[in-house]
Amino acid sequence: MYFNFDKRGLYITLVILLLLTLMNLGSFNLVSTLLTLPGVIMAISFHEFAHAFAADRLGDSTPRNQGRLSLDPLKHIDPVGIFLLIFAHIGWGKPVQINTNNFSKASPSKGETIVSLAGPLMNFILAFILMIIFYALMLFVPGAGIMLFLNQASPISIGMTMLYYAIIVNIGLGVFNLIPIPPLDGSKIFLKVLPYKAQRWIDNNMQIISLVFLLLFISGILGYITSPVISVIVNGMEHLVGTIFSIFI
Repeated sequence: MYFNFDKRGLYITLVILLLLTLMNLGSFNLVSTLLTLPGVIMAISFHEFAHAFAADRLGDSTPRNQGRLSLDPLKHIDPVGIFLLIFAHIGWGKPVQINTNNFSKASPSKGETIVSLAGPLMNFILAFILMIIFYALMLFVPGAGIMLFLNQASPISIGMTMLYYAIIVNIGLGVFNLIPIPPLDGSKIFLKVLPYKAQRWIDNNMQIISLVFLLLFISGILGYITSPVISVIVNGMEHLVGTIFSIFI
């Protein structure tokens, strides 16, 4: 995700995020952060690549020309964004720039919706693939499940923990970006159904809405909404993958 502010709004946002970062330093867990970091980098890279890929397939070569049609994390990671994501638990990757007028296979409005949806959808697909790998390792690697359960510091348990964290991060990023609040992807997917006057009001008050969004996040209110959704998706995915494996084993 990213925030589209003027300079004053950007400075206010960074101050708020910095304060949130300092508040979270007391509960900072280096080990947990290191185990989560690969999943974060993977989730952001695939998310932004999906935006670029969708736009390219629709006829807009802007992401390709800017080198964004790649899974190389260096093409997609924003240093400040990932720093704040690790310490403040809210951040962003480099936004994929598109020109909707270049779309040849969809209207500008429909194309923008498809491109916006591609990011969260990629995260859900990646989480499902990782869940299959996780279950396969649990079943076919001797002791993998036991070591993970006992929380032993072995290469297998560390790898399994990182894999599971990557699943959670991808689902969390997918759900979070579907929230219909600017500037998240969900705003470009769901807010299009609103009346024109409502859309104009949102466009004219984007900075205020984004700041309110930050306050809702800092206060934990958004967590009460997203956490149950993430849990339901994780549990449903686990059940589905477990059922698939039970059929063939």
